[in-house]
Amino acid sequence: MIRAIILAAGASSRIGRPKAALPLRHRGDTFLARIIRTLFDAGLPEIVVVTGAAAEVVRQAAGRVDRRVRFAYNAHWEVGQLSSLLAGLSGSAALTEAALVTLVDVPLVNASTVRKVVHQWRLSRAPIVRPSNRERHGHPVIFDRTLFEALRAADPNVGAKAVVRAHQDTTVNVPVDDPGAFLDIDTDEEYRAALRQLRH
Repeated sequence: MIRAIILAAGASSRIGRPKAALPLRHRGDTFLARIIRTLFDAGLPEIVVVTGAAAEVVRQAAGRVDRRVRFAYNAHWEVGQLSSLLAGLSGSAALTEAALVTLVDVPLVNASTVRKVVHQWRLSRAPIVRPSNRERHGHPVIFDRTLFEALRAADPNVGAKAVVRAHQDTTVNVPVDDPGAFLDIDTDEEYRAALRQLRH
């Protein structure tokens, strides 16, 4: 089983309000609701949304969800993204073959990209599988369960990047033509650009 983990615990300090709740096409189509819908469209059976700062706002931004979605609160969200990834892995991780990790900052990835990444992981069982476009690497990123202990042992100040670097020779980069997989929205300017992209 692949567990999808959406990292939505940060304070969104650069944009000044929780990104999970930012609307896209309409008020109910928030960053978080869009990502959840995309992951389900791609066939992911289980989604964990990791909250931290503004946890209740993030929960509300998900809209109405069924039992396939659960929320994990990261009390140490200020430590960084790795702490949220590990919070998302807690629970029944023994049944999890891989973790598909994405950021609430990346709401416009296509379901087809998610399916391609999952398909390549199933074919290769590589330790890391991620979308790519030339030299760019995007989201979501799949971490095979063989890396779970390395992630738990990683320096929280460095995060998962050290684990990714250590396995770069065996990482599978999946070429995709999907701007949304590489659009990480951190500022109002980037948010407005994303809205323009949706309109066109």
